[in-house]
Amino acid sequence: MWEPGSRASLAPLHKESRIDINQHLPEFRAEAYHQGTLRTFTHEDLLGRWAVLFFFPADFTFVCPTELADLGERHAELQAMGVEVFSVSTDKHFTHTAWHATSLSIGKLTYPMLADPAGHLSRAFGVHVAETGLARRGTFVINPEGLVKIIEVTDDGIGRNASELVRKIQAAQFVAENPGEACPAHWTPGAISLKPEPDLVGKL
Repeated sequence: MWEPGSRASLAPLHKESRIDINQHLPEFRAEAYHQGTLRTFTHEDLLGRWAVLFFFPADFTFVCPTELADLGERHAELQAMGVEVFSVSTDKHFTHTAWHATSLSIGKLTYPMLADPAGHLSRAFGVHVAETGLARRGTFVINPEGLVKIIEVTDDGIGRNASELVRKIQAAQFVAENPGEACPAHWTPGAISLKPEPDLVGKL
């Protein structure tokens, strides 16, 4: 179990290739816990809509439940935006089941919790740490065509913010729906976007 300041937290990243922006979602098959049932998800379940793969180090830890609960509070909003969330750790799906049954915050989650005990999925996304067998805190946003559009990876002690993730997805969806437009810093829906043109060079 990872704890802040432990030797595991200082383990270097294993030198593996990491999926990049606009690369296609790799094929996968994973067991999962989802709303009282155990089922299998594949890469095909992510296609046709926006999806978030939300990797975290381990069940029954400290920062992880705060992140998952924070994301759970925005889950309905994300679904209304046409986005589904899939959390992933290297725990087994049975461990996800036990955590869901015993934790007040995790027990409220309604999105699937994917199991990656062999590390295949976390390796495919370049967030697997060979020295610990755990996954980094990696967030990957995938568009309906299966292309990765947003990547965020933080150190183990740095929790993520679901509100900022929602804003980034809103920007990604705006850009997808408005070819040639770009979203500047702090952009939110309804704000002015940019159209990169030579006339703007040096004037921003």
